[in-house]
Amino acid sequence: MTTSVAKSRPILQQDRAIAFNRAKSLNNGISISWLEQTWNESSLAQNAIKKSDFLLLKKLGFKSIRLPVAFTSFSHTTITQLFTCVDKVVEQCDTYGFRLVIDYHYGRLSDNNYLTETPRIIDLWLKLTKRYRSADYNNLFFEIYNEPPHINPKVWKDAAYNIVTAIRKIDKQRTLIIGASNYNSIYELSRFERLADENIIYTFHFYEPFFFTHQGASWVGDQVATTGVSFPYNAENFPALNPKAKNTPGQSNYQMYPRDGNEQSINDKLQIVKNWALKYDVPLICGEYGVYNKYADLDSRCRYIKAVRKALKRLDIPGMLWAYNDSFSLFNGGPAMGNLPSCMMDAISGTQ
Repeated sequence: MTTSVAKSRPILQQDRAIAFNRAKSLNNGISISWLEQTWNESSLAQNAIKKSDFLLLKKLGFKSIRLPVAFTSFSHTTITQLFTCVDKVVEQCDTYGFRLVIDYHYGRLSDNNYLTETPRIIDLWLKLTKRYRSADYNNLFFEIYNEPPHINPKVWKDAAYNIVTAIRKIDKQRTLIIGASNYNSIYELSRFERLADENIIYTFHFYEPFFFTHQGASWVGDQVATTGVSFPYNAENFPALNPKAKNTPGQSNYQMYPRDGNEQSINDKLQIVKNWALKYDVPLICGEYGVYNKYADLDSRCRYIKAVRKALKRLDIPGMLWAYNDSFSLFNGGPAMGNLPSCMMDAISGTQ
């Protein structure tokens, strides 16, 4: 018994070292909105990622791309076309020297359906695993499920375990990316028990303080109805609470913003997940961070993104921005150097 444990330990350490190195290689990444746009019926026909996009991303210093894909939203007749689109992105990333994360976006898992939904997720991942089995392990990553909802953490861990186990029967070397329930919450991750697999990068999404980053976002609801919120908190221009936000979490977030709306709070909250990663000695990545740009002023957005990147660098946590080309975009208008504000260029330069 002692001998077998001694023999396996170097292998486990080697696998985990590979995962750590691959996590670092994903640093300074960005998500590209396209194949998760369930509201856009013509998304497949748009061929969204062009040569000019890759050249611009390279010029801006990004090293990796996260491709969210709403696999469950496509019909049987369009899934083949969808896979062809993903194939093209895999090839383009290889051509232009980007590492790629394929992200299973907008899943339907819940406390009520996990017994039937988990096998569907597994079936999709088995197709992808076989399709990309020959892809370079250092360049292609699988994020098995974006933002598991507010479900029983034990249910999610069981589902994640079963998905990983199924993939490992086909491919033991692909690095997988996994987050916690409650939408990749830092707090849920801090309570999560790592899986018994050495080749996993653990992810979280960081939009704290949510009151600032999602102000005015209609899909969130009345809790973020208060707009005109700057970062960091400034008593002189702090807006009145929008009446729609009263008696919602937005009211308590409003009251806490003088304490939460600053760089120190960002550092303190990121330290929570860093402590968890150190406890388990596992690699970590911030899979999303950014600011909804419709109502937040430009300077505040720049200051926030710079503060998060600075904190991630200090804690040695790789990060991937949301996003290149949607309502969280870095640009004023379409992606182009001429549309990138100078403060945003400064925010994304030199801090990761």
